[in-house]
Amino acid sequence: MLASMEAVRRLMDLRHRGRAEDLPDVLAAAAPLFDAESATVLLVDYGQVGLHPLRPGSAASLVVEETPAGRAFTTAQPQWSDGLLWIPLLHGAERLGVLELRLKAYPSEEALHDLTVIAALIAELIASRRFYGDAVEHTRRRMPMQLAAEIIWNQLPPLTFAVDGTLVTAVLEPCYEVGGDAFDYASNGDLLHVALFDTVGHGISASALTTLALNTYRNARRSGLTLLDTCRSIDKWIRSQYPGSFVTALLAELEMDTGAYRRISAGHPAELFLRDGQALPQLPTPNTLPLGLGHMLSRPPRIIEQQLEPGDTLVFYTDGITEARDVSGALFGVDRLSEFLLGGLREGAPAPELMRRLIQAIVSYEEGELRDDATAAMLQWRRH
Repeated sequence: MLASMEAVRRLMDLRHRGRAEDLPDVLAAAAPLFDAESATVLLVDYGQVGLHPLRPGSAASLVVEETPAGRAFTTAQPQWSDGLLWIPLLHGAERLGVLELRLKAYPSEEALHDLTVIAALIAELIASRRFYGDAVEHTRRRMPMQLAAEIIWNQLPPLTFAVDGTLVTAVLEPCYEVGGDAFDYASNGDLLHVALFDTVGHGISASALTTLALNTYRNARRSGLTLLDTCRSIDKWIRSQYPGSFVTALLAELEMDTGAYRRISAGHPAELFLRDGQALPQLPTPNTLPLGLGHMLSRPPRIIEQQLEPGDTLVFYTDGITEARDVSGALFGVDRLSEFLLGGLREGAPAPELMRRLIQAIVSYEEGELRDDATAAMLQWRRH
């Protein structure tokens, strides 16, 4: 226990000095203190396909699919094989990668608890120190990222968030070229705000418009505007700054204590509504024109209200998901999307893992060449 605490103290020193790239040296020096022959940080790449050492060359990269390290990442549970222990690196509910430890024997329950605490501290250090250098970005990127995607990724919140039984998790693809899609969420008291945006066009112009929509949404939310006035504010600013352009969006609110759900669909596909292993009828959509075109309607946006039941799942998506085409030209479609998600939920797949599998399925369906940005977000509610 005392040796483990000394390892924690050494790692804690990085909170006040040091960069993410300094973590491997500190971790290597601290490894003997928790009876490890070696300790390596493996971070997941943007495509969530592989796990890669924070220091290149310090260990081999591993694929997520069908490896013990990958199972630790996908299940968020420790995995053991041939003297190696992999512990998930979780920043809150966000999956960053795994901690790989070479041990002489499987640890005792108390030792495993200490190692889990150390892994949690490492995840916190990565999340807090990543902005002081580019080591984490260099590790996570498997190819050059287009400028439009760089702009969008720097605007987004963590992909996964959970509080009091409510969870939000999202995926974006193509991760190195995305420019027109974005999502956002915020938890304030018992109110959860969630939004998904799909901007017309591609490249820098699309990312600039998406940036305006995303930050106008945050400004309206932080200014205390209602859902209706938030929609009007985004619409006004898009029309003012990018006349003739538009953004489709789902803007939603969930009262986490009661399950009261409200949303506006601005020219956007309806979210999937899943309950007790089946898809319920979709909520009315759209309720107003795409953002930027609202002046063409005389009536205000309509707010749709729905009472959720504990365990309900809502899935937001952009048309890049349902309009993906295989070699014959057949659409992936809403029905296939529902079947895929319901199958994963029946298997008990964690929501972040189900979203990862979905995007891999879409990429595979289009044989690796997406015709459009594909973004999805899952919201699960359980009464707390």
